[in-house]
Amino acid sequence: MKRITKYYFLFFALLFVGACSTEEDTDKDLEKPTISINYKDGFPQACSQLTKGQTYNFRAMVTDNKALAAYSLDIHHNFDHHTHDDQGKKCELSAIKKAVNPVIFMENYSIPNSPTTHEINIRFTIPKDADTGDYHCAFSVTDETGWQSRTSVDIKIIE
Repeated sequence: MKRITKYYFLFFALLFVGACSTEEDTDKDLEKPTISINYKDGFPQACSQLTKGQTYNFRAMVTDNKALAAYSLDIHHNFDHHTHDDQGKKCELSAIKKAVNPVIFMENYSIPNSPTTHEINIRFTIPKDADTGDYHCAFSVTDETGWQSRTSVDIKIIE
């Protein structure tokens, strides 16, 4: 009986110690940053048509509960009709075709001073000799602990 009581005491002592958290545990960042183009100045919106030779400001709002670190913009063709897991609105796609001179833009940027809110604003000119057709515009954001979020929309490059 004495032995059983000893094991119960040990069990409850370990349970109590394990249930306690340290300040370090409660300070961990367990939230992904957010990214949105769904606001007045967000661009491009799903199914936007961008004209070759024109310059646009690609804009998205990013936020995090602790500190933002970096973001990226990726524009690539969708001539094969692939999809991304977060695309909400489906746009009418042109026929599948082979790329000859597609727009491919992939750039990473840092966010200085670890803010919790930042507006992405990247000025980009669509090349005059680019293939017209279906494209994806994908934004991603990373916080200081490595959590990442992304969003992408279908766009179309026209003459």
